[in-house]
Amino acid sequence: MASLLEKVSTLVSANLHALVDKALQANSMAVIDQYIRDVDNNLDALEDAAATVGGQVKTLQRKRDEFKKQMDELDRNIDIFVTQGKNDLARAAQTKFNSTKGLFETYQSQLERQESEYKSLLDARLKLQAKLTTIRQQREEMAALLDLAKAKEITARTIRSLDDLAGAGDTDVARMAEGIRTRLDQASARSEVAAQNLDTQMDDVLGRGELDAQLEERKRRLGIGQ
Repeated sequence: MASLLEKVSTLVSANLHALVDKALQANSMAVIDQYIRDVDNNLDALEDAAATVGGQVKTLQRKRDEFKKQMDELDRNIDIFVTQGKNDLARAAQTKFNSTKGLFETYQSQLERQESEYKSLLDARLKLQAKLTTIRQQREEMAALLDLAKAKEITARTIRSLDDLAGAGDTDVARMAEGIRTRLDQASARSEVAAQNLDTQMDDVLGRGELDAQLEERKRRLGIGQ
């Protein structure tokens, strides 16, 4: 269980801006898609682990409550035996009470540990879901940024070809090349404006995703929506 929480912690602490930069530099969405697959796989593992531990918590609660009920009944019987002067019966009941109390405390201790682990699993699941929501919201914008980057590369190669034409010595060819360069400059400017808008949206959603995760955590602590 500890290794699973360590993997989840690594995914939760991942820098989404760094993932975006890496994807743009590589001109590929592979790093983003791999992150999403890793999150999906670990979410499934978290849900299975949480279900298992949650079941153990319920079992321990039931057994603890059974021993608590036995303790209460023995406690009442001891009082009755002592009051009636039945010391042998009182002694036997006290012995059984002590044994039952030991079992109760054992189950109580186990229950507290399992409840803590169950809470850790639920918290990790909540944080990982928030991270996944954020990165999925951004995937389309990142794909668009990659398209812009690839388009700029094509533009750059075209401009280099036009430079070769402009240096050929033919006035008409040079004039045509300059006209095409002007149109390319305008297209590049439009691409930069679009890219800035996407960057702003990405920052907004990343920030909003983090805020949503914090608010969900606060709601969970306050018992809202459960």
